[in-house]
Amino acid sequence: MSRKPQRRFGGFFLLLLLIAAGTGYWAWQRYAGFANTPLAGITADSSVVVEPGDSLPIVLRKLRDAGIETGESLQWRVLARQIQAAGKLQVGEYPLDPKTTPRELLVAMRDGKVIQRRFTIVEGWNIRELRAALARVTALKQETTQLDDAALMKALGHVGQHPEGRFLPETYLYTAGDSDRDVLQRAYAAMEQALAAAWAQRHKDSVLKTADEMLTLASIVEKETGIASERPQIAGLFERRLKLGMRLETDPTVIYGMGSGYGGNIRKADLRTDTPYNTYVRAGLPPTPIAMPGVDALEAVVNPAPGDALFFVAIGDGSGRHLFARTYAEHQANVGRYLKNYRAQQGAATTATEKQKQ
Repeated sequence: MSRKPQRRFGGFFLLLLLIAAGTGYWAWQRYAGFANTPLAGITADSSVVVEPGDSLPIVLRKLRDAGIETGESLQWRVLARQIQAAGKLQVGEYPLDPKTTPRELLVAMRDGKVIQRRFTIVEGWNIRELRAALARVTALKQETTQLDDAALMKALGHVGQHPEGRFLPETYLYTAGDSDRDVLQRAYAAMEQALAAAWAQRHKDSVLKTADEMLTLASIVEKETGIASERPQIAGLFERRLKLGMRLETDPTVIYGMGSGYGGNIRKADLRTDTPYNTYVRAGLPPTPIAMPGVDALEAVVNPAPGDALFFVAIGDGSGRHLFARTYAEHQANVGRYLKNYRAQQGAATTATEKQKQ
C-alpha cells in the first residue's frame, strides 16, 4: 500500500519534467525564431544612430521609433548577452535593411560596421565652391558655415594661411557625428602630404622657389585644361614664361580676381583692370592658388614637358584641347583658327535650336 503514492509522485514529477522540457523547447524555438528572423516594420533607406552613452534599452527604443516591432525587450537583452554585445554597442549610424535579422544588427553594432558616406572635392573647385558644397551635406554637423575664411583656417589650426588650394580633391569617407570641419581637416592633411611628396620630386632646374609656388602654379594648370595629356605641356609653357620674365597672361587668374563680378565673359576692360590676380597686368605668379589642384596637376608641374612653346589657345571645336605656338605670329594664326571654329560651333548650336522650335 505504501508504494502506490510513490509511483503516483514519480509519475507527476516526470510529467513536470516533460512540461518544463516542452516549455523550454518552445521558448528556445521562439527565441531562435526571433534572433534569426528578418526585422519587421522597417521602411526603405532607414537607419538608426547609436550616440555616446546609449544603452541597449535606449537603442531598442530608437528601433521601435523607427518602426521595428520584432521581439520583446527580454529577447533583445538575452541575444545581446549571448553574442557579447551587451555594453559594447559602438557609436555610429547603422543601416536598417528589411533582410537584416536582430542577430545581424546587434553583431554590426558590436563590431562598429557603421554607414560610411562619401564627400568628393572636385578638381578645380575654389574655396567658395568647396564650402558651398559642404554646407549642402545635411548628414554632416555644420561647424564652419558661419566662419569667414580667416576664422575657418584658425579653427583648422592654420592661423593666417589663405585657404585657397589647401584641400586635396579626393573622395572622403565620413560617418554619423562627423562635421564639415572633420572633412576639411582630412582634406588639408591629404594636400599637405601630396604637396610634400611632389615638392621632393621637383626637377632640379625648376624656377619655383617654394612648395607654395608649386601649389599656385598647379592650380592654374588645373583650371587651364581638363585634358590630362596637356597638363605637362601647359606646365612647361608657364615655367618657360616665368624664366623669361614674361607675364603668364592666363584667363583663370583674371576670373578669380574678379570674384563675384565675373558674369561668364571676360572683356578687354577686365584684362586691363589691375588686381593681384591679373596676370595680364602683373608679372610672376598670383599671391595664392586660384583653385584646388589635383594630384595630376601637381605632378605636371613637378615634371613639365620640354619644348619651346610660349603661347596657347583653345582649338574652339568643343574638344577642350589647345593649339600651342612658339612665336606670337604663330599664336595669332592659332587665334584665327580658334575664332573660326568657335563661330562654326555657335552657328551649329543656333541651327539646332531653331530646328527644335519648329
